[in-house]
Amino acid sequence: MKIAAKILAIDTATEACSAALYIDGIITEKYQLAPREHTQLILKMIESLLTDAQLKISNLDALAFGRGPGSFTGVRISTGIIQGLAFASDLPVIPISTLASIAQLAHDQHQQKQVLAGIDARMGEMYWGCYQLNENNLMVLSGEESVSSPQLVVLDENISAQLSARWCGAGSAWESYAELLDEHLGHQMTQIYKDYFPRSTTIVKLAADAFQRGEMVVAAQAQPVYLRNDVAKKKKDQKKGKPERVSQRG
Repeated sequence: MKIAAKILAIDTATEACSAALYIDGIITEKYQLAPREHTQLILKMIESLLTDAQLKISNLDALAFGRGPGSFTGVRISTGIIQGLAFASDLPVIPISTLASIAQLAHDQHQQKQVLAGIDARMGEMYWGCYQLNENNLMVLSGEESVSSPQLVVLDENISAQLSARWCGAGSAWESYAELLDEHLGHQMTQIYKDYFPRSTTIVKLAADAFQRGEMVVAAQAQPVYLRNDVAKKKKDQKKGKPERVSQRG
């Protein structure tokens, strides 16, 4: 469904660096796999997209970004840039999960309806979330996004029971922990897309839907989601008798 809006999205949360421009349903993107070059690349990508479309930041309706999880440094880069642009032009911001971006990519390219999206979190762990296709052909989170060892990943049994279908796996976690994940979940997987990274094309697509529903925040509230920090905070609060959910929407 085409939404009448002009939205710029960026992502620098993983090895991939990208920017995309959504103009009334038409999406253009700049994308490059370039570890440690995000700061140099992302501003050029933004400028190129806007120049080609003959637009300025002030002509946009909203900004979106991959809010994590992912590399701490990478997530901070995109958060800082989007906050700066939003403050300067007084634009609303739409934070989108990088895991949701990967899940949406699996649907858009391969029509997958159930996706376990996973990003390598280093230190023997992965960021992961279970996603299901909704009536608008968009991926939505079922349950919580988490960080854990591959052996502790749990598929959403409610989705499996509803669809009686197997899952696909997507994201860098399937490259880094292939053997562990195959041993743990392989019998439930129909397909693996291990070379999938978050992309601004799917981030801006999900953002357009959020924009239509009015799910935006002001620049100061555009915060990164690290998950690993959230887990540490959760454990600390539990010791105080104040458990906190780790789940994040978007």
